[in-house]
Amino acid sequence: MILSKDEAQTILKKVLSFSTADEAEANLNGSTRGNVRYARNTVTTAGGTDNISLAVQVWFGRRSGVATCNQFDDATLRRCVQRAEEIAKLAPEDPEYMPRLAAQQYLTAPSYAASTAGITPDFRAQQAGDSIALCEARKLTAAGFLEDGARFEAIRNSKGLEAYQQFTGLDFSVTVRTPDGTGSGYAVADFTDSAKFNAKSLTQVAAEKAARSVGAKAIEPGKYTVILEPAALVSDEGLINRLVYAFDAREADEGRSFLSKKGGGTRKGEKLFDPRVTITVDPTNPLAPSGTFDNEGLPVKKLPIIEKGVVKNLYYSRYWAQKSKTQPTGFTGNFIMEGGTASLDELIKSTQKGILVTRLWYIRDVDPQTLLVTGLTRDGTFYIENGKIKHPIKNMRFNESPVIMLNNIEAVGRAQRLGGNLVPPLKIRDFTFTSLSDAI
Repeated sequence: MILSKDEAQTILKKVLSFSTADEAEANLNGSTRGNVRYARNTVTTAGGTDNISLAVQVWFGRRSGVATCNQFDDATLRRCVQRAEEIAKLAPEDPEYMPRLAAQQYLTAPSYAASTAGITPDFRAQQAGDSIALCEARKLTAAGFLEDGARFEAIRNSKGLEAYQQFTGLDFSVTVRTPDGTGSGYAVADFTDSAKFNAKSLTQVAAEKAARSVGAKAIEPGKYTVILEPAALVSDEGLINRLVYAFDAREADEGRSFLSKKGGGTRKGEKLFDPRVTITVDPTNPLAPSGTFDNEGLPVKKLPIIEKGVVKNLYYSRYWAQKSKTQPTGFTGNFIMEGGTASLDELIKSTQKGILVTRLWYIRDVDPQTLLVTGLTRDGTFYIENGKIKHPIKNMRFNESPVIMLNNIEAVGRAQRLGGNLVPPLKIRDFTFTSLSDAI
């Protein structure tokens, strides 16, 4: 299911040759994935999937139609194109139509690792077995999920654009609980290169948290200094994710964003965050590479979003860039947040009184225009006193905006990869907790 560049482009050339439309574009995507899942120290499911699919979009003037297929004989490809053209002729005109891009130049990203593409069921079984064995030896219970795979994306259009990229990825998460269910710990990681992955070491982290979180005490809700681990910042569409995705120029121009300026315009160029905050889109980052083109084939290049607390750039679609008389910016999802040199242990040692948060979850919007959200802590929340973890505490609900949070930074830790991004643990003052939760 992983076609080479030549194999993919040969199919796409044939597809475009069948079109009679004014413009045509074809996207070919394929993947092969495998997984293993375990719970209560027992493997419950394991499997794999292979998939390849083609999407054809055509235009007659401003009218467009799309059709898809997953067979590649000439008759099926021809019918797929014909179906897209039939739909296009019936469709209303698109007021935001943009012509197809001509040929583009793309960066090269280290997004593929042969070690990951070559993972076998035996490898997954060994990693799951190591995780389970560690927990059994400590009389703890593990539940985990390991998924890995390789994929490719290819695009070609009638204006001469050609794009192709291969990817690999491995994602792992594990929750460890004590036999009585009163203690819980969590660890999560992802990699392009599976050679860097070790389920046992990650499970050890979760097991330590589970053992230490037994006997949690309740504390009064309020404003506290917190240390947010990376999993508390980017998982479950977390606080930093929401911030980065909110840098959309159209939303800001139309008054629907925290980046909208009263009276019109955007807050680009304003200092809205602590000067230690620098976030960049960078598909070629060696630790967290991503796609070098978007779904239209627009190149994704290194783009500073926040630089030393100042809003440097917003994301512009091709349509909104044309309307705004500026250049469009591709964006495929990853971000790199600049970190410091301190380890998590050093952040804890520097804290007189505070709370260590392993993870946030069930995060929901409260006020989209200020990015205010609510959610809960889980899987290991601890009270810090005099630079040491004193005792576990019961989970709490929080209400916080990443905009406010990134103005209350006390310290920035060493960045690490999570969710395909780089993000450091952050020490934040005046983080708002509003109520207690009995959940573990």
